[in-house]
Amino acid sequence: MIDIDVKDFQILDEIYRTKSVSIAVEKIGLGQPSISIRLGKLRDHFNDPLFVRTSNGMQPTPRLEAMIPAIRDALALCAGNAGMPQPFDPATANHVFRICMTDVGQTVILPKLLAYLRKTAPGVRIETVNLDENAARLLESGDVDIAMGFTVDIPAPFYQQRLFEEGFICMASQHHPRLNDQMRLEDFLDERHIEVVLPRGTGHWILNKALEEQGITRNVVIRVPSFLGVAGIVAHSDLVAIVPAHLGSILAGEGQTKLLTAPIKLPTYPVKQYWHERYHRDPANQWLRNTVATLFIQ
Repeated sequence: MIDIDVKDFQILDEIYRTKSVSIAVEKIGLGQPSISIRLGKLRDHFNDPLFVRTSNGMQPTPRLEAMIPAIRDALALCAGNAGMPQPFDPATANHVFRICMTDVGQTVILPKLLAYLRKTAPGVRIETVNLDENAARLLESGDVDIAMGFTVDIPAPFYQQRLFEEGFICMASQHHPRLNDQMRLEDFLDERHIEVVLPRGTGHWILNKALEEQGITRNVVIRVPSFLGVAGIVAHSDLVAIVPAHLGSILAGEGQTKLLTAPIKLPTYPVKQYWHERYHRDPANQWLRNTVATLFIQ
């Protein structure tokens, strides 16, 4: 058994393509005697002539014809080109992206993203997964492509990119019996509140921590697990809610609620997108991240 190296595969591939030993000499950079010697050893090794001289040049035997795909795979592997991902073409792609995000993200981010996809990537579909303590594991496994929002459950080694800064604002019914266009501290403390209870490490958790540090206690009469029904409750009651500012702008645009600047200092937090190193160079993942960055970085 002989030692076969990359040059041997190059010889077989070049003669196969050009049907000429002399042209292969020019392409590979070995002298004709060297190529002839290597070719003879390959014929002995495979117990096959590999090429037969004809009026149309050097023609491969059936044995070599069957080997060529594997030979080219080996050459691509040695050149570092094996498994190279195909470019992502949004105009023709039929692809499903899975994104971890909060209910706020679904309201603030998804409409703009979907409108963009409809124009530029009509075959692309989106599936959402709740942004929670499992996000890092889902990113690592590839079960989701990116995560979006704010969380302390995705550690620093993950890639992250800041999109925009989020703040908070008070929301009340458009027809609130006591609140007009301004809210005083006594109003804030006296009014009844609806509180959204979210897990530790989220943006709203930061809000509650800031209120506690300032010694502010709200008169909370109802607690809910998400923002999904907050606008409807506020619109048809005299309750006050503190909501993320971007969400508040969208909800107030429906005409049933109004926004009031809080009479106390409220925190801000960065909304980011996160992804795992495994997919950092994946063309589809890169396109999604670049799209999100283009649409939302402020």
